[in-house]
Amino acid sequence: MNDREKTLVERVLNGDLAAFEPLVTPYRKPLLGLACRITRNSEDAKEVAQETFLRAFKYLKSFDIEKDFKSWIFQILVRAARNYRHKQSKYEVLAMSEPAKAMAIAPGQGPERRHDGDQIRSRLSDCLDALTPREKEVFLLRDIEEMNIRESARVLGCSAVSVRVHLSAARKKIRVRIKERYPELLEDGR
Repeated sequence: MNDREKTLVERVLNGDLAAFEPLVTPYRKPLLGLACRITRNSEDAKEVAQETFLRAFKYLKSFDIEKDFKSWIFQILVRAARNYRHKQSKYEVLAMSEPAKAMAIAPGQGPERRHDGDQIRSRLSDCLDALTPREKEVFLLRDIEEMNIRESARVLGCSAVSVRVHLSAARKKIRVRIKERYPELLEDGR
């Protein structure tokens, strides 16, 4: 954990509740983005992200200050998303909703770029449909959030070997899906 985060955690624990906002602000967008990719719905993602921040605040006193805050808060989000899916009992893979697409488009993009972005998101969403929930979590953390193997393992509460196995399976399934449905995306037809 960096010195800034350590100081902010200590301030919150010492009663300075205003220090919580600057502690979590750098993680708002990445957490909401990951929640959106996991839940496939912007409203559900907002709820999961909100639950993540509430849990982080509630359990900050049990956080080991020598550990990485980023990994800890992402771990909370993954667990909150799992709990949310379980509560909703609707973890069937659905196409990304219109609000989620709108949320993912940067302001000021022209219609052509928006169409391209929609098409890429739609294809990625379709490829993610081929994955198990664990493979999807590993793939999103490693290849989208760009966490390393150890960070991903900490967030998911599993071994580095497990992350590697699930990541390998996820990438293989995605390659197969691309080859079957979107061969034009492959270089040299491979």
